[in-house]
Amino acid sequence: MTNSVTLLGVKGGPSVRPGSHLPTATLVSLAGKTILVDAGLGVSRSLCDAGVDLTRIDAVFITHMHSDHYLELGPLFHTAWTTGRTAPYPVLGPKALAPYWTHFCAAMDADVAMRIEDEGREDFAPLMALAPLSDGMTHQVGDVAVKVLKVDHPPIDEAYALRFDAPGASVVLSGDTAYFPPMVEFARGADLLVHEAMLTDGVDAVIARNANGDERLRQHILRSHTSAQDVGRIATDAAVGRLAINHLVPDGLPGFGRPQWEAAIRETWTGPFDIGHDGLRIEL
Repeated sequence: MTNSVTLLGVKGGPSVRPGSHLPTATLVSLAGKTILVDAGLGVSRSLCDAGVDLTRIDAVFITHMHSDHYLELGPLFHTAWTTGRTAPYPVLGPKALAPYWTHFCAAMDADVAMRIEDEGREDFAPLMALAPLSDGMTHQVGDVAVKVLKVDHPPIDEAYALRFDAPGASVVLSGDTAYFPPMVEFARGADLLVHEAMLTDGVDAVIARNANGDERLRQHILRSHTSAQDVGRIATDAAVGRLAINHLVPDGLPGFGRPQWEAAIRETWTGPFDIGHDGLRIEL
């Protein structure tokens, strides 16, 4: 198996509409391990489209508790369970994942009990082997060392970037974050940096299309995310081998397509560069 990163969903925010991508999810394939980072809407289908057997995921990381990053985690597990998964999934994420899992299991209790009784399945609730993320920790998934950096994503307190180091390849995923200078050292020399990105000129267009939000939504986006120019600056200062952008804000809106992203990133980054789209596979 070759080392690669597949961007399963690249849209910033939880809404979807015709012409938009799916919310955030990323598949990291390193050193023979299959690792999912975030589980936004559509992740189960996207994993299957990427050729991943849902019963054979080695670990799941959730970067923070915004719904576009964990909404389909429970449904993904339930689908894997009905597909034949019996061994627990190692899942690392914020402490608030524990009550999410408790409530999801409660919501599915009747279905699970029926399938255990009527179909002979094993119990569902133990499928998640949950452990907390913390700043500075390193978690091992086979030969892949996963390092954790707490980032700045208000009002969320627990939001994390992840660095994956394996023999012959290194990948950094920013998660959701405002411009965060410590990211430079965290990403130093990585083969690939996948960083969230925002076109500040497009934020008003996002607000105009959303009737369920006010000026507070605009302020949240601006204070909690990273401009494309700052993303390029981080990649340059960290001397990464390649840059890809995801969690795109805006996404799927007229006037904010490839030319605008390219122009903004190229102000501060001259190296290899990918504008994320659903299903984009980047070989390492």
